[in-house]
Amino acid sequence: MLMARQLRSRTRNGVPLRMLILGAPGAGKGTQSSRIRQHFGITAISSGDVLRRNIALGTEAGMLAQRAVSRGELVSDGLIVDLIRNELASLALNNWLLDGFPRTITQAQALDAMLKSAGQSLNAVVNLAVPEDVILQRIVERYVHVPSGRVYNLSYNPPKVSGRDDVTGEPLEHRPDDNPESFRRRLQQYHQVTEPLLDYYKRTGILTAFAGTTSDIIFPQLHAYMDARFD
Repeated sequence: MLMARQLRSRTRNGVPLRMLILGAPGAGKGTQSSRIRQHFGITAISSGDVLRRNIALGTEAGMLAQRAVSRGELVSDGLIVDLIRNELASLALNNWLLDGFPRTITQAQALDAMLKSAGQSLNAVVNLAVPEDVILQRIVERYVHVPSGRVYNLSYNPPKVSGRDDVTGEPLEHRPDDNPESFRRRLQQYHQVTEPLLDYYKRTGILTAFAGTTSDIIFPQLHAYMDARFD
């Protein structure tokens, strides 16, 4: 299995894959990132995981992020850009994908400038197009292992033991904001702030959309898309 993943890590044109995954809250970005990582040996970077790790380690950036989160505020563009820059610094010759960043045009422009200065421009952006009523149902049934960020769903990805993380056995949590009212607020924010990224990347010619009501419907499309790029 390891050898297969190593073989699949070579792109057909020899240029490392530098990809973003976009989509509304609850569209399944984390699930698809995990599957791509497992099938193609790609380094997946989740901005949420990066923030949680820095908070847990008590880094200066983590403490700043924790203060913002505790006040119910978004982490500043400058802080998240610096954290992502650090994550990408050692991956210049590797294939990678970003999940959860950028979220705004300002962040996208900062990422472009960062990558351009290193001669490593983005070459793929995928958008997960999932109906909003489907996402709402996912949100209501979603449970999370907070320390790791692992996500479960009672309908299609339930934990092996009810209420417990598959890996650690620790309790799962249903986030307080995983409810219809909070979801609609988050979705409104997505439409206002993050959705313009689709037009931004469409103009570059590297945006591809994949539609479906479940991750199992979307992933075969993504897999074919990746197959076309890898030996």
